[in-house]
Amino acid sequence: MVIDTHAHIGKVLHFDMTTEQIIYSMERYGVDFSLFSNIEAVENDHQGNPVPDEYQKPQNEVLRSSIAEARKYPQKLGVLVWMKCRQELPDKEFERMIADNRDIIYGVKLHPFHSRTAPDSERMEPIYELARRFELPVVSHTGGCEEARSVHLYNAAKSHPDLNFVMVHMDLGTDNSEAISLLGRLPNLYGDTTWVPVNSTLEAIRQWGSRKILFGTDNPIDGKDTLLHNLFGERSLYQEYFNEFRDMIETEDYDNIMYRNAQRIFGIRTSNHDIF
Repeated sequence: MVIDTHAHIGKVLHFDMTTEQIIYSMERYGVDFSLFSNIEAVENDHQGNPVPDEYQKPQNEVLRSSIAEARKYPQKLGVLVWMKCRQELPDKEFERMIADNRDIIYGVKLHPFHSRTAPDSERMEPIYELARRFELPVVSHTGGCEEARSVHLYNAAKSHPDLNFVMVHMDLGTDNSEAISLLGRLPNLYGDTTWVPVNSTLEAIRQWGSRKILFGTDNPIDGKDTLLHNLFGERSLYQEYFNEFRDMIETEDYDNIMYRNAQRIFGIRTSNHDIF
């Protein structure tokens, strides 16, 4: 059993990712369920510049599109609602869409790197109130700029102990040590494996146990075979998670990371496995 808690759809900047690519890769590489967010809600590019207005899409339009895509494959896909933190806040229509589609919506997605808005900013309070109202975990990119450092998500988690928070990437592009050090300080703070070397995940398990880490991939960021190889044809990091990693830890720990933690935190049910 494998649940990928970090996949994407959307066409913006240089990305073009579809639900069909996700489904193809799930079937080929043995992933049973995926949570995706829609990158068409990005507000800033990789250099931190605002995305031109002509390429911006309203938050409600992006959510509507995400729901429609997930409805095609409700037994395989769930939505993480990408928030346009810098420009928009939830309105009544946005809240109604979540209420009407709560069965396929599993969490709130923040991207401080692409919004240049830190999770511990006061501006985030209406978003956390939304997450609280609908009992949704908060999933956030970490790494790449000051606003996206894991410590800011830690601060948000500390201030909102009734919500669960996931540090996606555990500080992308670093040795992950700061994020790992934060994992065990709060019961409602978790990490994921997206582009995280196996050795870092092993260290997180050693320090805090296997119930603190979720499996995630960024699929299909490198194309429909992201889970097999990168853009240069080199073996994907996730092949190590699927294969060698299994023999490095106990079976219970492997199952926790690959699906049980996701079931527990996001309330995911599949046809073969109930919430653990």
